[in-house]
Amino acid sequence: MTELTKTLELKLVDPNTHKRQKLLETQDAYQQALQAAFAAGCDTQSAANDVVVEYDLSGYAKNALKQYVPQLCGNSYDADELHDNHPVRFTNEGLQLDHQPQNAIEWYVKIPHHEDYHLWIPARTNPEQREWLEALDADDAEMGESRLFERDGTWYLHITVTRDVEDQSEASADERTPPDESGEPCLAGLDRTPIGVDIGEASLVTVCHRDGSGSPVRPRLWADDGKAVRRLRKTYFTAKRRLQQRGSERIAESYGDSLWDQIDDVFHRVTREVVEYAESVENPVLVLEDLTYIRENMDYGEYMNRRLHGWGFAKLHAQIRYKATEKRIPVETVNPRNTSKACHACGEHGSRPRQATFRCSNDDCWLGEYQADVNGAINIADRYRSGESHRRSDRSSRQKAGDDDSATDGASLTGPQDSHADAGTQQETRGTYAS
Repeated sequence: MTELTKTLELKLVDPNTHKRQKLLETQDAYQQALQAAFAAGCDTQSAANDVVVEYDLSGYAKNALKQYVPQLCGNSYDADELHDNHPVRFTNEGLQLDHQPQNAIEWYVKIPHHEDYHLWIPARTNPEQREWLEALDADDAEMGESRLFERDGTWYLHITVTRDVEDQSEASADERTPPDESGEPCLAGLDRTPIGVDIGEASLVTVCHRDGSGSPVRPRLWADDGKAVRRLRKTYFTAKRRLQQRGSERIAESYGDSLWDQIDDVFHRVTREVVEYAESVENPVLVLEDLTYIRENMDYGEYMNRRLHGWGFAKLHAQIRYKATEKRIPVETVNPRNTSKACHACGEHGSRPRQATFRCSNDDCWLGEYQADVNGAINIADRYRSGESHRRSDRSSRQKAGDDDSATDGASLTGPQDSHADAGTQQETRGTYAS
């Protein structure tokens, strides 16, 4: 493994008037603090702290200044003067990313304004850096310093990210498939074996594929892990409610972070094992359900919506995609419509008398009853085999309108919101990486 560092580029998407004003306030306060600390010749962090502590900035910006100004004043750069357009720097704890792949704008970033005020703003990303962003979102990469700046009326973020990357020499040239222009391994000339990946609540993940004769083979279910995650999430919601009733908001938040870390450990292990399963299949292609359709079709009442929208579909998808990419295994998506309702043997719709059981309604079908999640995984693979697939770089989807442009619930245990209510301009439908 080799440790690599890359600067990720994000373009903030049309902040509304309120958020643009807050960004300008942050920029102005940062420039004033930087100029004052530089003019005072602060060559130690302690000296810089005495100056910047008075300014209306978040602790993340102040800490970045305390590290940066001593470098300017002789330790590293020995600068004679400052230009007036330095980017606003934040230490590595300052920013937070949220991934919403069901939206036309997939990524949201939380930018600190001052100690008790943060802004959630949607952002466009460089498509070539998608794998790095997904690794960062899945906690398999480490965020370093970030820089916020404005150019010609548009706001940008540059984020330094470090991660371990598998050495190219570890895989022989014969084992790799050259990528096409989109960066995905090229499928031309290869007889790919579609592996259906069904993500659910009963079984966290289920995979299955067909052999050369068309028979489903080697299904694998991570049902025990589904139970473990359900138990942790139930514990979280119960404990959070009780702690909030006692006024212990900070303890509730800390407790939630601890439980999510445990859930994330399960996600990482399971998605790694999914990719290992794919490696054992000749010429595999992992086939996932397109989250665009999954989220739009979820409406099962308040209780079930809370469970399903917080289940972690987006995080599991992201981890599978980037881990598969590291192993040069292609990933495609298909419309999930009726994959859990149709019989993989005859195509007729059936029922689920129990969570884990699918019953075909066709009396002439040999199937009868079948494991429901395996049936769904086979249908997902078959949908790709029939010729349907959606390249993520080509997909254009409608973003649901919300009360503001903060991220929506789904990729995390609790939905992030701006610190102050902001009924801003609703985001328009936009194509991926549109200007």
